[in-house]
Amino acid sequence: MQSQPRFVSFILALLIAVSTSVFCSQIPGTPFKTVLIVFLVALICSFVLIYFTFKNLIFSELYKLDGLIDKLKKKDFKISRKDLKSDLNPIQRLNDEISFFAAMKENEIEELKKLETYRREFIADVSHELKNPIFAAQGFIHTLIDGAIDDPEVNMKFLKKAAKSLDGLDELVQDLLTLSEIETGSAKMKKKQIDLFPLVNEVFDQLEKKAAKRNISLSTERNVDFPIVVNADPARIFQAIQNLVENGIKYGKEGGFVRVRLRSEKEYVEIEVADNGPGITVDDQKRIFERFYRIEKSRSKEKGGSGLGLAIVKHIIEAHKSRIKVYSNLEVGTNFSFKLFKKSAN
Repeated sequence: MQSQPRFVSFILALLIAVSTSVFCSQIPGTPFKTVLIVFLVALICSFVLIYFTFKNLIFSELYKLDGLIDKLKKKDFKISRKDLKSDLNPIQRLNDEISFFAAMKENEIEELKKLETYRREFIADVSHELKNPIFAAQGFIHTLIDGAIDDPEVNMKFLKKAAKSLDGLDELVQDLLTLSEIETGSAKMKKKQIDLFPLVNEVFDQLEKKAAKRNISLSTERNVDFPIVVNADPARIFQAIQNLVENGIKYGKEGGFVRVRLRSEKEYVEIEVADNGPGITVDDQKRIFERFYRIEKSRSKEKGGSGLGLAIVKHIIEAHKSRIKVYSNLEVGTNFSFKLFKKSAN
């Protein structure tokens, strides 16, 4: 293909030179030598002009196009994306279109690879999380069937342990269903005007026994005295704040505190849940909203929970067109915050 510009240019230049020399020869008194010079000058000039025009405006783009098509045939989509511009050159536009298409396909393939990795990890995590309570309950029940049911000293003990394992299994399944519903959009946010201050107090009422067991104080702060009203789904926001406060109780410092701050601004309210626990490392902060991610596997298992709490919180807040942030310092404490709008953010 590299020789085609020269060949095409030479043929066209030859035609122009012949036409020009024939025209000159028709002029009376024109010597043959002059006609020959005109022929050669026309041939050379036409060839140079046509060759560089073809090479720079047409064939250079055809070479690129040929290379792109070759890559597409080989399923190699690693082609740089170009900004599409309005251009008078249709070949350039076609070249840009193919480059853009290839870049899109490359992004799609990368996304599919990430989703495949995510799917494998999720299946492995779910299998692991389901296995423990099922095997535990299985062991206690089979022990009872094998004769321990007749032993009054162990039968109720084993039944309670089996029930506790099944309760953990039920919590995991419920959290998975909740997360799936929110992610797929099947669980619509039923937003309405709600006052956050009584809602937070209701969360504290439900968790006060757990907090008392670890001697953790629960408190609320707000920057205004009047009702702090936002447009949100009360059940989902209750669930999000409850998960954050419960995490502060579980993993916070014994004898410490969990504090919820409400800061009312003109268009939104910022909700902040803070504790004075051991804190979270920078690396862990990047991953704590992932499903089943636990900072310390062994200690987290002892504390219970499905490992989906923060993932659910993240999706609830995002469904309200907002974003949750985390700030933490080791041995100082952790602070989760997000904003809710006073009017619809849709």
